[in-house]
Amino acid sequence: MTRNLCLTRQCLGLVTRIECVIRPLAGENGLWTLLCAAGMSGEQPSAIKAQGPFHGPLVAESVLSAIADCLAEQGYTEAFDPPIWRLHLQGELRRINGTRCRHLGDFQFRPET
Repeated sequence: MTRNLCLTRQCLGLVTRIECVIRPLAGENGLWTLLCAAGMSGEQPSAIKAQGPFHGPLVAESVLSAIADCLAEQGYTEAFDPPIWRLHLQGELRRINGTRCRHLGDFQFRPET
């Protein structure tokens, strides 16, 4: 399975697009996330979601494969054109990594007694 996937579905003359990408999380701890953007093709994404963290890329790939299978049942087909929402997904990954780093450091060096 690939770590990038683009699916489209045409309905009533409109093309709905879903782009998914699997990326490692910051910290080199073996955790990965699955990021998905969805919306109308040719426009900004209307939704960006993340799933995970997953322990290793293979686990994330299996989740992506299951999602792709469900979407195929709903009429989505794989599109081989270049991704158009890569920057949106990269921004979401940066937001997730920033949130995780802040929470990892939420402790006091000299707690009040």
